[in-house]
Amino acid sequence: MEDKKTIKGGEFIIRETNFDAVFTPEDYNEEQRMIAQTCLDFIRQEIDPKIEEIDAMEEGLMPSLVEKAGELGMLGMSVPADLGGMGVDFPTSMLATEYLGRGNSFSVAYGAHTGIGTLPILYYGTEEQKQKFIPKLASGEWKAAYCLTEPSSGSDANSGKTTAKLSEDGKNYVINGQKMWITNAGFADVFTVFAKIGDDENLTGFIVEANREGISLNPEEKKMGIKGSSTRQVFFNNVSIPAENLLGERNKGFKIALNILNIGRIKLAAGVLGGAKEVVNHSVRYANEREQFGRPISKYGAIRHKIGEQAIQTFVLESAVYRAAANIDEAIHNLVEGGMDKQDATLKGIEEFAAECAMLKVLGSETLDYCVDEGVQIHGGMGFSAESAVERAYRDSRINRIFEGTNEINRLLTVDMILKKAMKGQLDLMGPAQAVANELMSIPDFSDPSSELFAEEKGYLKNFKKTLLMVAGTAAQKLMMQLSKEQEILMNIADIANAIYASESVLLRVEKMVKSRGEEACAEYIAIVKTYIFDAADRINKSGKDALMAFVEADELTMMMMGLKRFTKVQPFNTKNARQLIATKLIDKGSYCLSDAVNG
Repeated sequence: MEDKKTIKGGEFIIRETNFDAVFTPEDYNEEQRMIAQTCLDFIRQEIDPKIEEIDAMEEGLMPSLVEKAGELGMLGMSVPADLGGMGVDFPTSMLATEYLGRGNSFSVAYGAHTGIGTLPILYYGTEEQKQKFIPKLASGEWKAAYCLTEPSSGSDANSGKTTAKLSEDGKNYVINGQKMWITNAGFADVFTVFAKIGDDENLTGFIVEANREGISLNPEEKKMGIKGSSTRQVFFNNVSIPAENLLGERNKGFKIALNILNIGRIKLAAGVLGGAKEVVNHSVRYANEREQFGRPISKYGAIRHKIGEQAIQTFVLESAVYRAAANIDEAIHNLVEGGMDKQDATLKGIEEFAAECAMLKVLGSETLDYCVDEGVQIHGGMGFSAESAVERAYRDSRINRIFEGTNEINRLLTVDMILKKAMKGQLDLMGPAQAVANELMSIPDFSDPSSELFAEEKGYLKNFKKTLLMVAGTAAQKLMMQLSKEQEILMNIADIANAIYASESVLLRVEKMVKSRGEEACAEYIAIVKTYIFDAADRINKSGKDALMAFVEADELTMMMMGLKRFTKVQPFNTKNARQLIATKLIDKGSYCLSDAVNG
């Protein structure tokens, strides 16, 4: 009998999922599609016509746009109705983030305000703090920024040197220090600031109003991209704030920062998904308009390959983003049903899938980077011109591999979080890993796969998971405590996990589509699944080899390399024709037409 229990974070490695258990973008209801349309209309009417002025940082423009978004309810998606918001579920807030992710620098200001700017107060604030700040943040009357990074603390955020000292009468905290790379700093009314009290080991969070005496800002940073986003250093010189502005508990600020970053990571994946779709639109339209040698360049195989691959990676990212978003939403719902406060449940639900959030941050930022790079290439010389939309998209994209923790840090975190779950007994990796080790000594199964659609791909996925268990299990066993220092090996393992999660997500989505529409109507989608998984086999093989050769030797290495070859073996498949089929659909429609909740 099929196991219907709720899936846990990281469990995709050892558990099969049925397609009817996953949420896909095709499942959005009419109300959700209307929210997506409102967000898209806002981008088309308010952002696109003013993109040059935004990038030139026209005085007062960005805060006025944030206020307009607030008037339309976009800033309060995650805020409960009793605090002035819309109180939508997690997948709906992700959908809004995706469509507003087409707004270049505005998307950054929006994301910082609604995410890291508002959520710490919403999730960790006292009732008084929430009543004071959240309604004005949800309406856009006040704008928010998040002050964590310092000149000497980036990835190691807890090493920050900003201090907070309680006054002798216990009524105020006095904050001293410096923060840098602070998004929205130039117009923020409210800062969430992290500082250390006395000799505390960990940070503490504070709510600091921007009009407090002693706060000063450096000029706007000159940046490679997202030029319209306000980014400044913020200095705190004996800034006195009421003691009741302490956020959460003393010494627990680092926990706040980590949990808010988990949310930021999956929200970034949704935002860059919107950006990727926009770039594919630009690429397809230009390829159809630009003629060389007497016909549109969209007729040529080299261009079709690029468009086809852009479409594949974007569709796969979308499949993974909304699968994880719905898993998180289900976890939140179950915790609320069990009696937990909604905001506590939201944090706990997202924390449960922290590894998936880290994976999606990497997958999303690297998908967008691929799309913008090939977008520029499709545009040729015009793509290098500041007159083209893809030139801006190319520059704006690069920050996403650094935002919300660098991709290297997120790869390390992915493996660390999954292994910690296994060590705590929350995830049984040891049993399945031992089963794979035993299988290496057995005779391979040479039986023919069934004729069912995706039977081969499902078999490949099972073997990909065996690869992950073999490499990660052997690394944990051999290197033990030393594994945490072997960053190259950890990143190899993370890349295998990422490829598996992405491959399984797109397979489940398309299997669900085929069940609803039939195979004939889903030819392009089937081609996406088969091409992506076929290519994933090579990437997994390479990552597995690089990892194993770093810590296994002699006969054991020979045996494991044979196992790796077996677990990543795939049958021949014509990816050229598959990409042609996918690209042709987009070229004929003149846009990315594979999955949008709304048109445009």
